[in-house]
Amino acid sequence: MPSQPHVIALVLAGGEGKRLYPLTRDRSKPAVPFGGQYRLIDFVLSNIVNGGVRRIAVLTQYKSHSLDRHLALTWRMSTFLGNYVTPVPAQMRRGPYWFAGSADAIYQNLNILTDEKPDHVLVFGADHIYRMDPQQMLAQHLESGAGVTVAGIRVPIEEASAFGVISAGENDKIVSFDEKPAQPEHVPGDPSKAYASMGNYIFDAQVLREIVTADAEEGEASKHDVGGDIIPALVRAGEAYVYDFSNNEIPGQTERERGYWRDVGTLDAYYQANMDTISVDPIFSFYNDRWPIFTYRPQDPPAKFVFDFQGRRGSAVESLVASGVLVSGGTARRSILSNRVYLHSYSLVEDSVLLQGVDVGRNAIVRRAIIDKNVTIPPGTQIGVDPVADKERFTVTDTGIVVIGKGDTVEP
Repeated sequence: MPSQPHVIALVLAGGEGKRLYPLTRDRSKPAVPFGGQYRLIDFVLSNIVNGGVRRIAVLTQYKSHSLDRHLALTWRMSTFLGNYVTPVPAQMRRGPYWFAGSADAIYQNLNILTDEKPDHVLVFGADHIYRMDPQQMLAQHLESGAGVTVAGIRVPIEEASAFGVISAGENDKIVSFDEKPAQPEHVPGDPSKAYASMGNYIFDAQVLREIVTADAEEGEASKHDVGGDIIPALVRAGEAYVYDFSNNEIPGQTERERGYWRDVGTLDAYYQANMDTISVDPIFSFYNDRWPIFTYRPQDPPAKFVFDFQGRRGSAVESLVASGVLVSGGTARRSILSNRVYLHSYSLVEDSVLLQGVDVGRNAIVRRAIIDKNVTIPPGTQIGVDPVADKERFTVTDTGIVVIGKGDTVEP
């Protein structure tokens, strides 16, 4: 029986996440909370671990303290079989330089490949919401003999300019790869869709070492980006293949969820992805015990709902409610209440995402909002009611979502 290949994972978690500001004012993008109790990075790490790859290096850079702390508290695995999830900050092995791009991040950490001696390397992004079994992608990668296999998904043509766009030929071989094109090419026979890269790759380890080393030698002639430089170079060399994510099968997943993947690169996308989780039949469900999303569980008491009078009834409908939440005569509808959120009497929260420790005062109204950690909403305050007033005080997205940053003061 042939031996199983040795596979490790590198998770690219250095994203600054400028388009998610103010959520990324004090933390890196992969550390942004999501879904009441998770962090964005929990989704990729859960997929990798559920898929049987248990040696994972997380390459960090910007504002990494929150992410490092989360990894230390959450992602501890048994060392008996050599398993680990470890953060790897920019080590400046080429001198006093930050990572110049995702390819440079790998190049500066080639010592990991030297130490581990893998046959193949998963290089996955850290800030997408999805379930995926990487073993199925790896099986195709091994069968094709590819230098790199790129996970691909069909996206609306109007959104494709934000991604690397793939054109595939026979046997899933990539014939062209255009990073963030102004005029993306549609898939054959469907002008409404483009074939986009998910930012997940599996490399032959030697190919990866050689290509990032060659890229580093390009100096300022390269942007040192995996999607912008490495993949196009391997396409030209005839070594790049695509894996169709729509073929990925997850145990316990409903047909409605199949193929779900969201890039939460903007505040509006982040908001919508959260809303995708709360309906009776959600597009993305946390309630799949056969492919769980792992995270840190804070030592909080159970959620509590108190008072049951007309107009003063503690309730939450079509909402996710985390541990430690106290709904004291307030109402939440179609919302996500993260741990230690407190809704005082007669308050109303609708279509909103409240992160840890948000305190909503009596008679306050919060609609279509994202409120970061430890924000106090004074009694009687109205958010998401008057668009003109909101724009004078807060960040407001193109679709009208009000965003309040971590610890910001909200005047009565």
